[in-house]
Amino acid sequence: MNLKFVAVLLFLVVVLGVMFIYLKPIYRFREGLCDSSEGRSGDGHLFRSPDLHLVATNGLKYPQPSITHGRTDVVSVTPWLAPVVWEGTFYPVLLDSIYQKRNITVAATVFAVGKYIRFLKDFLETAEQHFFVGFRVKVYVFTDQPNEVPKVKMAAGRELVVRSVPNSKRWQEISARRMEIIQTLIEETLKNDVDYIFCLDVDSKFHSRWGTESLGELVAVIHPGYYKDDRSKFPYERRPASRAYVAPGEGDFYYCGGAFGGVLAEVHQLAQTCRKNFEDDAKEGIEAAWQEESHLNRYMWLNKPSKVLSPEYLWQDFKARNSEVRVIRFSGVIKNYNEIRPN
Repeated sequence: MNLKFVAVLLFLVVVLGVMFIYLKPIYRFREGLCDSSEGRSGDGHLFRSPDLHLVATNGLKYPQPSITHGRTDVVSVTPWLAPVVWEGTFYPVLLDSIYQKRNITVAATVFAVGKYIRFLKDFLETAEQHFFVGFRVKVYVFTDQPNEVPKVKMAAGRELVVRSVPNSKRWQEISARRMEIIQTLIEETLKNDVDYIFCLDVDSKFHSRWGTESLGELVAVIHPGYYKDDRSKFPYERRPASRAYVAPGEGDFYYCGGAFGGVLAEVHQLAQTCRKNFEDDAKEGIEAAWQEESHLNRYMWLNKPSKVLSPEYLWQDFKARNSEVRVIRFSGVIKNYNEIRPN
């Protein structure tokens, strides 16, 4: 057989494989396994994943696809067949070329309220170096100190938009209000102008590429503090009275509230639902254990993300990098919470 023909055939197989996994997930949980947004299977029971350990210390819990370039040390696909993105599980040049032809625009939201304004300069400068470089990007900064927003030179096709928001006496209220603001931003500003949105914490900075490999319908990031733990140790909201409740034995991974995203429709639904559940809890005098993060985890349990990002996408600077984390892409900086939070 002609060697040139074989080479072309192999290339096409790789391209189709990448597109199959990354551009149109094989299995959309909400559309396939369950009948409704309540996350129930055909027999009416909540779907339960097997124990999910991202690191293969005692062997992987279920088969992993061969497209992972030999990453047999970590889980690279969930039981509902959503990709788990690690270094070495994607082709960056190929993915970028696909999305550049689609001429996409990506929005990012970040909240710099009160003393958190001090983190904004590093966030913006490192985003210019690593966040969707070469693509159209709009960064929306919500702050109570618009005059203190640092001047950061942005590349062509990238834009910084500053929006004023009030401060609060409680950091929990600042956190909770994010969902309302994100919902409104999508409804009033982004719906006809942006393809994807990521909602990120300001007290973090980029260290390496965060790009097209992260795109999906609904995207969650594994919390770096719990990715090796059994789900019994996850800090879910455990009070049944709360709308963020996740019962013992339920849940998949523990996702962080400091980074999530996806297409506008999916993130709008997430923000709208979490906001309503938070407000309904508040009317009954209930505040979930970790505010919006608790509600986000409940939502992601019932509405499975189509793509899961590994802890590379929100590490913690105070933690030493573990061997399976080959690259730190985005991480929370070291800070004194007692000093920067208003209560």
